[in-house]
Amino acid sequence: QVQLVESGGGSVQAGGSLRLSCAASGYTYSTYSMGWFRQAPGKEREGVAGDITQGFRGTADFVKGRFSISRDNAKNTLYLQMDSLEPEDTAMYYCAAAPQCNRWSLLQGPTYSYWGQGTQVTVSS
Repeated sequence: QVQLVESGGGSVQAGGSLRLSCAASGYTYSTYSMGWFRQAPGKEREGVAGDITQGFRGTADFVKGRFSISRDNAKNTLYLQMDSLEPEDTAMYYCAAAPQCNRWSLLQGPTYSYWGQGTQVTVSS
């Protein structure tokens, strides 16, 4: 049974940093592509960053230069380092896993088969 459990969310002031983690279990973690998504109240879910098993990583333009994704296959864990946070980054953040992915579908929600429950990030001005 695939499980994805996010942690690391919280409340910070603008300009601050947070590091999100996603612990994966129930499948061969290293063979799946992983992604981070977010959804703010009243807005559609949007892709934030993704990591394909072949080594390609991509981030959305709206977080480029501020957020970075990484993974530790030995720990079955995905990370999202978020720096220079802005109030507009306030959202529920989800990690997701995909058995197949390419660089064009990396930030597309339907690409992903498994989702975590999310962790809340709140940025105050």
